Amino acid sequence: MSKNIRFFLVFIFGFSVYYFFDLFCFKNIQTASKAFFHSKALAHVIAYSITLLPIILTVKILLPRKRIFDLLSLNAPLKKGFVLAFLGTLPMVAGYLVHFNLISKIDVESLFINTVSSAFFEEIIFRSFLIGILYRFTSLGFLSSVFFGSLLFAQVHLYQSQDTTELFEIFSITFIGSVFFAWVYIETEYNLWTAIFVHFFMNLYWEIFNVSQNVSGNLYGNIYKVLSLLVIIILVIYYKKRNKSPFQIIYKNLFIKSRED
Repeated sequence: MSKNIRFFLVFIFGFSVYYFFDLFCFKNIQTASKAFFHSKALAHVIAYSITLLPIILTVKILLPRKRIFDLLSLNAPLKKGFVLAFLGTLPMVAGYLVHFNLISKIDVESLFINTVSSAFFEEIIFRSFLIGILYRFTSLGFLSSVFFGSLLFAQVHLYQSQDTTELFEIFSITFIGSVFFAWVYIETEYNLWTAIFVHFFMNLYWEIFNVSQNVSGNLYGNIYKVLSLLVIIILVIYYKKRNKSPFQIIYKNLFIKSRED
């Protein structure tokens, strides 16, 4: 069996174990943890941390000589990721201050779950593992690596509505969002913190302002979100040109990386 085939088989098996472990055990772990610690925020973190174990084991089997923090891209500069994400999402907070009111009451634990916990763990699962490991350590190009992970990322957000039109909007927006987060992660030299903080700030502003009940949003909500995406893209391009850093994602490696890559 070739190394490439073995790599993909282990990757698929490891993700499958994670997927079904998460599907059947996440809620039970969360419920038990909440009953013991009396905190739904802590229970959310515990459930994510435990169900993440198959992913950690999988990357260690695939690449045993590398450290977990390196494999999950958590060894990158946190400060750089924070600054880029904060500056890039300023259009959202500025626009929302003008067009929307702050919510009247904040549930701190729910806010933590929907911003800090979700952003951190979702970026590890989808961008770092499901997309990043494939793109970094196989011959798959950007679009080939990002497609399945983005489909799954979009699918897990469909709980937000029962309306067919809204479901289509939610799926499309979250799929595009996943591709964007992956692009940011890769083009900032595999700095997962950038994607985590962009995810965090976008969720935060969406949560603390009366924008929409789900991610499909509305005219002004989406206008300022798109403006933030454009600003982030400009900042990433500026950073790379200033540091004379080549772009990772080019037309040559959209599907399969060329040998010189």
